[in-house]
Amino acid sequence: MKLELAVFLILAVAAAGYVVGSILQKRRSSTMYSEAKDLTGKMVEEAKRQAETITKEAALQAKDVVYQAKADFERETKDKRKDLQALEKRLQQKEENLDNKVNLFDKKEADLVRKEQGIVAKEQVIVQKEEQLTALIDQERQKLEKISGMSAEDAKKALMESMESEARHDAAKNIKAIEEEAKETADKKAKEVLALAIQRYAGEYVAERTVSVVALPSDEMKGRIIGREGRNIRALEAATGIDLIIDDTPEAVILSGFNPVRREVAKLSLEKLIADGRIHPGRIEEVVAKAESEVEQSIKEAGEQAAFDLGVHGIHPEILKLIGRLKYRTSYSQNVYQHSLEVAFLCGIMASELGVNVKQAKRAGLLHDLGKAVDHEVEGSHAVIGADLARKYGEAPKIVHAIAAHHEDEKPDSILAVLVQAADALSGARPGARREMLETYVKRLEDLERIAESFTGVSNSFAIQAGREIRVMVSSEQVTDEHAVLLAKDIAKKIEAEMTYPGQIKINVIRETRATEYAR
Repeated sequence: MKLELAVFLILAVAAAGYVVGSILQKRRSSTMYSEAKDLTGKMVEEAKRQAETITKEAALQAKDVVYQAKADFERETKDKRKDLQALEKRLQQKEENLDNKVNLFDKKEADLVRKEQGIVAKEQVIVQKEEQLTALIDQERQKLEKISGMSAEDAKKALMESMESEARHDAAKNIKAIEEEAKETADKKAKEVLALAIQRYAGEYVAERTVSVVALPSDEMKGRIIGREGRNIRALEAATGIDLIIDDTPEAVILSGFNPVRREVAKLSLEKLIADGRIHPGRIEEVVAKAESEVEQSIKEAGEQAAFDLGVHGIHPEILKLIGRLKYRTSYSQNVYQHSLEVAFLCGIMASELGVNVKQAKRAGLLHDLGKAVDHEVEGSHAVIGADLARKYGEAPKIVHAIAAHHEDEKPDSILAVLVQAADALSGARPGARREMLETYVKRLEDLERIAESFTGVSNSFAIQAGREIRVMVSSEQVTDEHAVLLAKDIAKKIEAEMTYPGQIKINVIRETRATEYAR
Protein backbone atom coordinates (compact mmCIF):
# COMPACT_ATOMS: atom_id res chain seq x y z
CA MET A 1 0.00 0.00 0.00
CA LYS A 2 2.80 2.43 0.87
CA LEU A 3 4.55 1.70 -2.45
CA GLU A 4 1.40 2.40 -4.43
CA LEU A 5 0.95 5.60 -2.45
CA ALA A 6 4.48 6.73 -3.35
CA VAL A 7 3.93 6.07 -7.03
CA PHE A 8 0.66 7.91 -6.89
CA LEU A 9 2.37 10.91 -5.24
CA ILE A 10 5.06 10.89 -7.86
CA LEU A 11 2.53 10.86 -10.69
CA ALA A 12 0.48 13.55 -9.03
CA VAL A 13 3.52 15.76 -8.51
CA ALA A 14 4.60 15.19 -12.10
CA ALA A 15 1.20 16.07 -13.43
CA ALA A 16 1.09 19.14 -11.27
CA GLY A 17 4.54 20.16 -12.46
CA TYR A 18 3.53 19.67 -16.03
CA VAL A 19 0.46 21.80 -15.65
CA VAL A 20 2.38 24.48 -13.79
CA GLY A 21 5.11 24.45 -16.41
CA SER A 22 2.63 24.83 -19.21
CA ILE A 23 0.94 27.70 -17.58
CA LEU A 24 4.22 29.44 -16.74
CA GLN A 25 5.49 28.87 -20.26
CA LYS A 26 2.56 30.65 -21.68
CA ARG A 27 2.45 33.52 -19.22
CA ARG A 28 6.05 34.07 -18.41
CA SER A 29 9.20 34.30 -20.13
CA SER A 30 11.77 31.67 -20.70
CA THR A 31 13.41 32.51 -17.38
CA MET A 32 10.34 31.70 -15.49
CA TYR A 33 10.01 28.47 -17.43
CA SER A 34 13.48 27.35 -16.41
CA GLU A 35 12.78 28.10 -12.73
CA ALA A 36 9.58 26.14 -12.90
CA LYS A 37 11.41 23.29 -14.51
CA ASP A 38 14.00 23.32 -11.76
CA LEU A 39 11.29 23.38 -9.15
CA THR A 40 9.57 20.46 -10.83
CA GLY A 41 12.80 18.47 -10.84
CA LYS A 42 13.30 19.10 -7.15
CA MET A 43 9.76 17.99 -6.41
CA VAL A 44 10.24 14.85 -8.44
CA GLU A 45 13.46 14.03 -6.60
CA GLU A 46 11.79 14.66 -3.23
CA ALA A 47 8.91 12.40 -4.22
CA LYS A 48 11.40 9.70 -5.25
CA ARG A 49 13.20 9.95 -1.91
CA GLN A 50 9.90 9.66 0.01
CA ALA A 51 8.90 6.71 -2.17
CA GLU A 52 12.18 4.94 -1.41
CA THR A 53 11.76 5.63 2.32
CA ILE A 54 8.23 4.26 2.30
CA THR A 55 9.37 1.23 0.29
CA LYS A 56 12.14 0.48 2.80
CA GLU A 57 9.78 0.84 5.77
CA ALA A 58 7.26 -1.52 4.10
CA ALA A 59 10.00 -4.07 3.45
CA LEU A 60 11.13 -3.89 7.11
CA GLN A 61 7.58 -4.31 8.38
CA ALA A 62 7.07 -7.29 6.05
CA LYS A 63 10.25 -8.88 7.43
CA ASP A 64 9.02 -8.30 11.02
CA VAL A 65 5.65 -9.93 10.24
CA VAL A 66 7.34 -12.95 8.65
CA TYR A 67 9.73 -13.28 11.60
CA GLN A 68 6.92 -13.03 14.16
CA ALA A 69 4.80 -15.61 12.28
CA LYS A 70 7.78 -17.94 12.11
CA ALA A 71 8.43 -17.54 15.85
CA ASP A 72 4.75 -18.21 16.69
CA PHE A 73 4.74 -21.31 14.48
CA GLU A 74 7.88 -22.66 16.11
CA ARG A 75 6.46 -22.02 19.62
CA GLU A 76 3.16 -23.75 18.81
CA THR A 77 5.02 -26.64 17.21
CA LYS A 78 7.13 -26.99 20.34
CA ASP A 79 4.05 -26.97 22.61
CA LYS A 80 2.30 -29.54 20.45
CA ARG A 81 5.38 -31.73 20.51
CA LYS A 82 5.42 -31.57 24.35
CA ASP A 83 1.69 -32.45 24.54
CA LEU A 84 2.19 -35.36 22.19
CA GLN A 85 5.13 -36.62 24.24
CA ALA A 86 3.08 -36.39 27.48
CA LEU A 87 0.14 -38.17 25.83
CA GLU A 88 2.44 -40.86 24.51
CA LYS A 89 3.85 -41.33 28.00
CA ARG A 90 0.40 -41.66 29.55
CA LEU A 91 -0.66 -44.14 26.89
CA GLN A 92 2.45 -46.17 27.56
CA GLN A 93 1.69 -46.20 31.33
CA LYS A 94 -1.90 -47.27 30.70
CA GLU A 95 -0.71 -50.01 28.39
CA GLU A 96 1.63 -51.24 31.13
CA ASN A 97 -1.21 -51.15 33.70
CA LEU A 98 -3.49 -53.09 31.40
CA ASP A 99 -0.77 -55.70 30.88
CA ASN A 100 -0.38 -56.02 34.65
CA LYS A 101 -4.14 -56.41 35.15
CA VAL A 102 -4.36 -59.03 32.40
CA ASN A 103 -1.59 -60.99 34.09
CA LEU A 104 -3.37 -60.67 37.46
CA PHE A 105 -6.66 -61.86 35.97
CA ASP A 106 -4.90 -64.80 34.38
CA LYS A 107 -3.46 -65.76 37.78
CA LYS A 108 -6.86 -65.44 39.48
CA GLU A 109 -8.52 -67.48 36.78
CA ALA A 110 -5.95 -70.22 37.23
CA ASP A 111 -6.55 -70.12 41.03
CA LEU A 112 -10.30 -70.37 40.52
CA VAL A 113 -9.89 -73.34 38.20
CA ARG A 114 -7.75 -75.09 40.79
CA LYS A 115 -10.26 -74.30 43.59
CA GLU A 116 -13.16 -75.48 41.45
CA GLN A 117 -11.40 -78.76 40.79
CA GLY A 118 -10.79 -79.11 44.54
CA ILE A 119 -14.47 -78.38 45.35
CA VAL A 120 -15.65 -80.96 42.81
CA ALA A 121 -13.37 -83.54 44.38
CA LYS A 122 -14.66 -82.64 47.88
CA GLU A 123 -18.26 -82.88 46.70
CA GLN A 124 -17.64 -86.35 45.40
CA VAL A 125 -16.16 -87.33 48.75
CA ILE A 126 -19.13 -85.80 50.60
CA VAL A 127 -21.61 -87.65 48.38
CA GLN A 128 -19.79 -90.93 49.10
CA LYS A 129 -19.81 -90.21 52.84
CA GLU A 130 -23.53 -89.32 52.76
CA GLU A 131 -24.26 -92.64 51.06
CA GLN A 132 -22.20 -94.42 53.70
CA LEU A 133 -24.01 -92.54 56.51
CA THR A 134 -27.43 -93.34 55.02
CA ALA A 135 -26.50 -97.01 54.85
CA LEU A 136 -25.23 -96.93 58.45
CA ILE A 137 -28.40 -95.16 59.66
CA ASP A 138 -30.57 -97.78 57.93
CA GLN A 139 -28.54 -100.56 59.56
CA GLU A 140 -28.81 -98.92 63.00
CA ARG A 141 -32.57 -98.36 62.54
CA GLN A 142 -33.05 -102.02 61.66
CA LYS A 143 -31.02 -103.07 64.72
CA LEU A 144 -33.09 -100.72 66.96
CA GLU A 145 -36.35 -102.05 65.55
CA LYS A 146 -35.19 -105.63 66.23
CA ILE A 147 -34.10 -104.78 69.77
CA SER A 148 -37.23 -102.74 70.69
CA GLY A 149 -39.73 -104.85 68.79
CA MET A 150 -41.31 -101.62 67.34
CA SER A 151 -41.24 -100.11 63.88
CA ALA A 152 -39.97 -96.57 63.29
CA GLU A 153 -43.52 -95.26 62.75
CA ASP A 154 -44.74 -96.88 66.00
CA ALA A 155 -41.80 -95.43 67.94
CA LYS A 156 -42.43 -91.99 66.44
CA LYS A 157 -46.11 -92.17 67.34
CA ALA A 158 -45.36 -93.26 70.92
CA LEU A 159 -42.78 -90.50 71.32
CA MET A 160 -45.19 -87.87 69.97
CA GLU A 161 -47.95 -89.04 72.32
CA SER A 162 -45.59 -88.86 75.26
CA MET A 163 -44.37 -85.38 74.27
CA GLU A 164 -47.93 -84.18 73.66
CA SER A 165 -49.01 -85.39 77.09
CA GLU A 166 -46.06 -83.66 78.74
CA ALA A 167 -46.68 -80.47 76.71
CA ARG A 168 -50.35 -80.41 77.70
CA HIS A 169 -49.42 -80.88 81.35
CA ASP A 170 -46.80 -78.10 81.19
CA ALA A 171 -49.17 -75.84 79.26
CA ALA A 172 -51.91 -76.36 81.85
CA LYS A 173 -49.50 -75.43 84.64
CA ASN A 174 -48.28 -72.40 82.71
CA ILE A 175 -51.85 -71.29 81.91
CA LYS A 176 -52.80 -71.54 85.57
CA ALA A 177 -49.72 -69.58 86.62
CA ILE A 178 -50.33 -66.96 83.92
CA GLU A 179 -53.97 -66.58 84.95
CA GLU A 180 -53.01 -66.10 88.59
CA GLU A 181 -50.34 -63.58 87.64
CA ALA A 182 -52.76 -61.78 85.31
CA LYS A 183 -55.35 -61.50 88.07
CA GLU A 184 -52.75 -60.02 90.39
CA THR A 185 -51.47 -57.45 87.88
CA ALA A 186 -54.67 -56.81 85.89
CA ASP A 187 -55.89 -53.90 87.99
CA LYS A 188 -52.51 -52.13 87.94
CA LYS A 189 -51.97 -52.76 84.24
CA ALA A 190 -55.50 -51.62 83.36
CA LYS A 191 -54.95 -48.34 85.22
CA GLU A 192 -51.64 -47.79 83.40
CA VAL A 193 -53.25 -48.45 80.02
CA LEU A 194 -56.16 -46.11 80.77
CA ALA A 195 -53.84 -43.37 82.02
CA LEU A 196 -51.66 -43.68 78.92
CA ALA A 197 -54.69 -43.58 76.62
CA ILE A 198 -56.04 -40.49 78.40
CA GLN A 199 -52.66 -38.74 78.17
CA ARG A 200 -52.28 -39.50 74.45
CA TYR A 201 -55.83 -38.44 73.59
CA ALA A 202 -56.07 -35.40 75.88
CA GLY A 203 -53.73 -33.10 73.96
CA GLU A 204 -55.76 -32.55 70.81
CA TYR A 205 -59.12 -32.78 72.55
CA VAL A 206 -58.21 -30.31 75.33
CA ALA A 207 -56.75 -27.83 72.86
CA GLU A 208 -59.89 -28.05 70.74
CA ARG A 209 -62.43 -27.84 73.57
CA THR A 210 -60.80 -25.36 75.96
CA VAL A 211 -59.74 -22.62 73.54
CA SER A 212 -61.72 -19.93 71.68
CA VAL A 213 -60.35 -17.50 69.09
CA VAL A 214 -61.50 -13.90 68.70
CA ALA A 215 -60.69 -12.18 65.39
CA LEU A 216 -59.28 -8.62 65.53
CA PRO A 217 -59.72 -5.91 62.90
CA SER A 218 -55.94 -5.25 63.03
CA ASP A 219 -52.86 -6.05 65.10
CA GLU A 220 -52.96 -2.55 66.59
CA MET A 221 -55.97 -3.65 68.64
CA LYS A 222 -53.72 -6.02 70.63
CA GLY A 223 -51.99 -3.07 72.30
CA ARG A 224 -55.32 -1.52 73.24
CA ILE A 225 -56.55 -4.82 74.71
CA ILE A 226 -53.38 -5.12 76.82
CA GLY A 227 -53.63 -1.51 77.95
CA ARG A 228 -51.12 0.62 79.76
CA GLU A 229 -48.92 -1.64 81.91
CA GLY A 230 -51.35 -4.49 81.18
CA ARG A 231 -54.26 -3.10 83.21
CA ASN A 232 -56.92 -3.84 80.56
CA ILE A 233 -55.98 -7.50 80.08
CA ARG A 234 -55.76 -8.01 83.86
CA ALA A 235 -59.22 -6.49 84.29
CA LEU A 236 -60.63 -8.78 81.58
CA GLU A 237 -59.08 -11.91 83.11
CA ALA A 238 -60.26 -10.95 86.60
CA ALA A 239 -63.81 -10.22 85.46
CA THR A 240 -64.24 -13.36 83.29
CA GLY A 241 -61.95 -15.91 84.94
CA ILE A 242 -60.49 -16.75 81.51
CA ASP A 243 -56.85 -16.45 80.38
CA LEU A 244 -56.20 -14.19 77.38
CA ILE A 245 -53.27 -15.27 75.21
CA ILE A 246 -51.92 -12.52 72.96
CA ASP A 247 -49.02 -13.81 70.86
CA ASP A 248 -47.70 -13.49 67.31
CA THR A 249 -50.88 -14.94 65.79
CA PRO A 250 -51.94 -12.29 63.24
CA GLU A 251 -55.20 -10.46 64.00
CA ALA A 252 -56.36 -12.93 66.67
CA VAL A 253 -56.61 -13.28 70.46
CA ILE A 254 -56.90 -16.73 72.09
CA LEU A 255 -59.18 -17.30 75.10
CA SER A 256 -58.22 -20.30 77.22
CA GLY A 257 -60.28 -21.83 80.01
CA PHE A 258 -61.96 -25.07 81.07
CA ASN A 259 -65.34 -23.48 81.86
CA PRO A 260 -67.16 -23.13 78.51
CA VAL A 261 -69.78 -20.71 79.88
CA ARG A 262 -67.16 -18.31 81.20
CA ARG A 263 -65.24 -18.65 77.95
CA GLU A 264 -68.38 -17.73 76.00
CA VAL A 265 -68.88 -14.69 78.28
CA ALA A 266 -65.27 -13.63 77.72
CA LYS A 267 -65.58 -14.06 73.95
CA LEU A 268 -68.81 -12.07 73.79
CA SER A 269 -67.37 -9.32 76.03
CA LEU A 270 -64.20 -8.99 73.99
CA GLU A 271 -66.14 -8.82 70.72
CA LYS A 272 -68.34 -6.04 72.18
CA LEU A 273 -65.30 -4.08 73.42
CA ILE A 274 -63.57 -4.36 70.05
CA ALA A 275 -66.70 -3.20 68.22
CA ASP A 276 -67.21 -0.31 70.69
CA GLY A 277 -63.55 0.76 70.76
CA ARG A 278 -63.68 2.02 74.35
CA ILE A 279 -61.45 -0.34 76.32
CA HIS A 280 -60.67 0.54 79.94
CA PRO A 281 -61.22 -1.26 83.28
CA GLY A 282 -64.51 0.47 84.08
CA ARG A 283 -65.96 -0.23 80.66
CA ILE A 284 -64.69 -3.83 80.80
CA GLU A 285 -66.61 -4.58 84.03
CA GLU A 286 -69.75 -3.06 82.57
CA VAL A 287 -69.52 -5.04 79.30
CA VAL A 288 -68.71 -8.33 81.11
CA ALA A 289 -71.76 -7.93 83.35
CA LYS A 290 -73.93 -7.30 80.30
CA ALA A 291 -72.44 -10.31 78.47
CA GLU A 292 -73.09 -12.54 81.51
CA SER A 293 -76.73 -11.55 81.54
CA GLU A 294 -77.00 -12.22 77.80
CA VAL A 295 -75.39 -15.66 78.12
CA GLU A 296 -77.63 -16.53 81.06
CA GLN A 297 -80.63 -15.46 79.02
CA SER A 298 -79.51 -17.56 76.05
CA ILE A 299 -79.00 -20.55 78.38
CA LYS A 300 -82.49 -20.13 79.78
CA GLU A 301 -83.95 -19.80 76.26
CA ALA A 302 -82.09 -22.94 75.13
CA GLY A 303 -83.60 -24.92 78.02
CA GLU A 304 -87.09 -23.58 77.33
CA GLN A 305 -86.69 -24.33 73.60
CA ALA A 306 -85.69 -27.94 74.34
CA ALA A 307 -88.75 -28.44 76.57
CA PHE A 308 -90.99 -26.81 73.95
CA ASP A 309 -89.61 -28.95 71.09
CA LEU A 310 -90.22 -32.14 73.07
CA GLY A 311 -93.63 -31.08 74.34
CA VAL A 312 -92.51 -31.51 77.98
CA HIS A 313 -94.01 -28.93 80.36
CA GLY A 314 -93.95 -28.12 84.06
CA ILE A 315 -90.14 -28.34 84.41
CA HIS A 316 -88.66 -26.19 87.16
CA PRO A 317 -86.91 -23.03 85.82
CA GLU A 318 -83.63 -23.99 87.51
CA ILE A 319 -83.65 -27.32 85.73
CA LEU A 320 -84.32 -25.51 82.43
CA LYS A 321 -81.24 -23.37 83.09
CA LEU A 322 -79.18 -26.49 83.72
CA ILE A 323 -80.45 -28.02 80.46
CA GLY A 324 -79.44 -24.84 78.63
CA ARG A 325 -75.97 -25.06 80.17
CA LEU A 326 -75.53 -28.45 78.49
CA LYS A 327 -75.24 -26.48 75.25
CA TYR A 328 -71.70 -25.58 76.35
CA ARG A 329 -70.74 -29.09 77.48
CA THR A 330 -69.27 -31.94 75.43
CA SER A 331 -68.77 -35.63 76.09
CA TYR A 332 -66.29 -37.45 73.83
CA SER A 333 -66.62 -34.39 71.52
CA GLN A 334 -70.42 -34.92 71.32
CA ASN A 335 -72.50 -31.90 72.38
CA VAL A 336 -74.43 -32.94 75.51
CA TYR A 337 -77.39 -30.64 74.73
CA GLN A 338 -77.93 -32.25 71.32
CA HIS A 339 -77.26 -35.68 72.84
CA SER A 340 -79.99 -35.09 75.47
CA LEU A 341 -82.48 -34.07 72.79
CA GLU A 342 -81.62 -37.20 70.77
CA VAL A 343 -82.06 -39.44 73.80
CA ALA A 344 -85.41 -37.80 74.57
CA PHE A 345 -86.70 -38.33 71.02
CA LEU A 346 -85.45 -41.94 70.96
CA CYS A 347 -87.08 -42.64 74.33
CA GLY A 348 -90.35 -41.22 73.03
CA ILE A 349 -90.24 -43.37 69.87
CA MET A 350 -89.49 -46.58 71.78
CA ALA A 351 -92.09 -45.76 74.45
CA SER A 352 -94.78 -45.28 71.81
CA GLU A 353 -93.91 -48.69 70.32
CA LEU A 354 -94.11 -50.36 73.74
CA GLY A 355 -97.21 -48.55 74.94
CA VAL A 356 -95.40 -46.67 77.71
CA ASN A 357 -96.12 -43.04 78.66
CA VAL A 358 -94.37 -41.06 75.89
CA LYS A 359 -94.14 -37.74 77.77
CA GLN A 360 -92.55 -39.40 80.80
CA ALA A 361 -90.04 -41.16 78.53
CA LYS A 362 -89.12 -37.89 76.78
CA ARG A 363 -88.81 -36.12 80.13
CA ALA A 364 -86.48 -38.80 81.52
CA GLY A 365 -84.41 -38.77 78.33
CA LEU A 366 -84.05 -34.98 78.38
CA LEU A 367 -82.95 -34.91 82.02
CA HIS A 368 -80.74 -38.02 82.08
CA ASP A 369 -77.43 -36.06 81.76
CA LEU A 370 -78.52 -33.17 83.97
CA GLY A 371 -75.57 -33.80 86.30
CA LYS A 372 -73.10 -32.87 83.57
CA ALA A 373 -74.26 -29.24 83.76
CA VAL A 374 -72.87 -28.90 87.29
CA ASP A 375 -69.26 -27.89 87.86
CA HIS A 376 -66.68 -30.37 89.13
CA GLU A 377 -66.90 -28.95 92.66
CA VAL A 378 -69.91 -31.23 93.29
CA GLU A 379 -68.72 -34.74 94.11
CA GLY A 380 -70.24 -37.89 92.64
CA SER A 381 -71.05 -39.35 89.23
CA HIS A 382 -73.16 -37.24 86.88
CA ALA A 383 -76.04 -39.76 87.09
CA VAL A 384 -76.26 -39.48 90.88
CA ILE A 385 -75.83 -35.68 90.81
CA GLY A 386 -78.55 -35.37 88.15
CA ALA A 387 -80.92 -37.58 90.16
CA ASP A 388 -80.34 -35.46 93.29
CA LEU A 389 -81.04 -32.26 91.35
CA ALA A 390 -84.19 -33.72 89.79
CA ARG A 391 -85.41 -34.84 93.23
CA LYS A 392 -84.60 -31.42 94.70
CA TYR A 393 -86.69 -29.60 92.10
CA GLY A 394 -89.72 -31.85 92.41
CA GLU A 395 -89.42 -34.41 89.61
CA ALA A 396 -91.38 -37.67 89.91
CA PRO A 397 -89.65 -40.71 91.53
CA LYS A 398 -89.79 -42.62 88.21
CA ILE A 399 -87.88 -39.84 86.47
CA VAL A 400 -85.35 -39.59 89.31
CA HIS A 401 -84.76 -43.35 89.23
CA ALA A 402 -84.33 -43.40 85.41
CA ILE A 403 -81.69 -40.65 85.69
CA ALA A 404 -79.81 -42.45 88.47
CA ALA A 405 -79.92 -45.86 86.77
CA HIS A 406 -78.89 -44.95 83.21
CA HIS A 407 -75.22 -45.85 84.00
CA GLU A 408 -75.97 -48.67 86.47
CA ASP A 409 -75.33 -46.47 89.54
CA GLU A 410 -78.64 -47.95 90.61
CA LYS A 411 -80.09 -51.19 89.32
CA PRO A 412 -82.86 -50.36 86.81
CA ASP A 413 -86.21 -51.66 88.06
CA SER A 414 -88.58 -50.01 85.59
CA ILE A 415 -89.10 -50.08 81.85
CA LEU A 416 -88.54 -46.30 81.79
CA ALA A 417 -85.01 -46.70 83.21
CA VAL A 418 -84.20 -49.39 80.64
CA LEU A 419 -85.48 -47.17 77.82
CA VAL A 420 -83.21 -44.33 78.95
CA GLN A 421 -80.25 -46.73 79.08
CA ALA A 422 -80.94 -48.01 75.56
CA ALA A 423 -81.51 -44.56 74.06
CA ASP A 424 -78.36 -43.18 75.72
CA ALA A 425 -76.26 -46.04 74.31
CA LEU A 426 -77.84 -45.68 70.88
CA SER A 427 -77.22 -41.93 70.68
CA GLY A 428 -73.59 -42.29 71.74
CA ALA A 429 -72.82 -45.32 69.57
CA ARG A 430 -74.32 -44.25 66.24
CA PRO A 431 -71.74 -43.55 63.49
CA GLY A 432 -70.43 -39.99 63.62
CA ALA A 433 -71.93 -39.13 67.01
CA ARG A 434 -68.68 -39.19 68.89
CA ARG A 435 -65.05 -38.71 68.02
CA GLU A 436 -64.67 -41.40 65.37
CA MET A 437 -64.02 -40.49 61.77
CA LEU A 438 -66.13 -42.06 59.04
CA GLU A 439 -63.02 -43.66 57.50
CA THR A 440 -62.22 -45.41 60.80
CA TYR A 441 -65.79 -46.63 61.15
CA VAL A 442 -65.92 -48.03 57.60
CA LYS A 443 -62.48 -49.61 58.06
CA ARG A 444 -63.73 -51.43 61.17
CA LEU A 445 -66.69 -52.86 59.27
CA GLU A 446 -64.41 -53.97 56.42
CA ASP A 447 -62.01 -55.63 58.88
CA LEU A 448 -64.90 -57.49 60.51
CA GLU A 449 -66.08 -58.90 57.18
CA ARG A 450 -62.50 -59.68 56.09
CA ILE A 451 -61.79 -61.69 59.25
CA ALA A 452 -65.04 -63.65 58.94
CA GLU A 453 -64.46 -64.47 55.25
CA SER A 454 -60.90 -65.69 55.93
CA PHE A 455 -62.27 -68.97 57.35
CA THR A 456 -62.95 -72.01 55.19
CA GLY A 457 -66.61 -72.64 54.38
CA VAL A 458 -67.74 -68.99 54.77
CA SER A 459 -69.66 -67.85 51.72
CA ASN A 460 -70.67 -64.35 52.84
CA SER A 461 -70.52 -62.03 55.84
CA PHE A 462 -72.42 -58.85 56.75
CA ALA A 463 -71.44 -56.38 59.49
CA ILE A 464 -74.62 -54.80 60.92
CA GLN A 465 -75.77 -52.78 63.94
CA ALA A 466 -72.98 -50.20 63.43
CA GLY A 467 -70.37 -52.93 63.68
CA ARG A 468 -71.76 -54.46 66.89
CA GLU A 469 -72.94 -57.63 65.14
CA ILE A 470 -71.72 -59.71 62.21
CA ARG A 471 -73.76 -62.35 60.40
CA VAL A 472 -71.72 -65.10 58.78
CA MET A 473 -73.31 -67.22 56.04
CA VAL A 474 -71.64 -70.65 55.67
CA SER A 475 -71.90 -73.41 53.08
CA SER A 476 -73.95 -76.36 54.38
CA GLU A 477 -71.79 -78.79 52.38
CA GLN A 478 -68.55 -77.67 54.03
CA VAL A 479 -69.71 -76.73 57.55
CA THR A 480 -71.75 -79.01 59.83
CA ASP A 481 -73.95 -77.86 62.71
CA GLU A 482 -71.25 -78.84 65.22
CA HIS A 483 -68.56 -77.09 63.20
CA ALA A 484 -70.69 -73.91 63.05
CA VAL A 485 -70.41 -73.55 66.86
CA LEU A 486 -66.61 -73.89 66.71
CA LEU A 487 -66.45 -71.51 63.75
CA ALA A 488 -68.27 -68.81 65.71
CA LYS A 489 -65.75 -69.17 68.55
CA ASP A 490 -62.78 -69.10 66.17
CA ILE A 491 -64.07 -65.93 64.50
CA ALA A 492 -64.60 -64.30 67.90
CA LYS A 493 -61.03 -65.16 68.98
CA LYS A 494 -59.53 -63.77 65.78
CA ILE A 495 -61.57 -60.55 66.10
CA GLU A 496 -60.36 -60.14 69.70
CA ALA A 497 -56.75 -60.71 68.63
CA GLU A 498 -56.68 -58.40 65.59
CA MET A 499 -59.15 -55.58 66.29
CA THR A 500 -59.88 -52.87 68.83
CA TYR A 501 -63.49 -51.81 69.32
CA PRO A 502 -65.84 -50.44 71.99
CA GLY A 503 -68.21 -52.81 73.80
CA GLN A 504 -68.74 -56.25 72.32
CA ILE A 505 -69.42 -57.78 68.90
CA LYS A 506 -71.98 -60.53 68.37
CA ILE A 507 -71.10 -63.28 65.86
CA ASN A 508 -74.05 -65.10 64.26
CA VAL A 509 -73.11 -68.11 62.12
CA ILE A 510 -76.03 -69.08 59.87
CA ARG A 511 -76.08 -72.48 58.15
CA GLU A 512 -78.91 -73.05 55.74
CA THR A 513 -79.83 -76.31 54.00
CA ARG A 514 -82.03 -76.07 50.93
CA ALA A 515 -83.70 -78.89 49.05
CA THR A 516 -85.05 -77.96 45.63
CA GLU A 517 -87.16 -80.07 43.30
CA TYR A 518 -89.38 -79.31 40.34
CA ALA A 519 -92.83 -80.80 39.73
CA ARG A 520 -93.35 -81.43 36.03
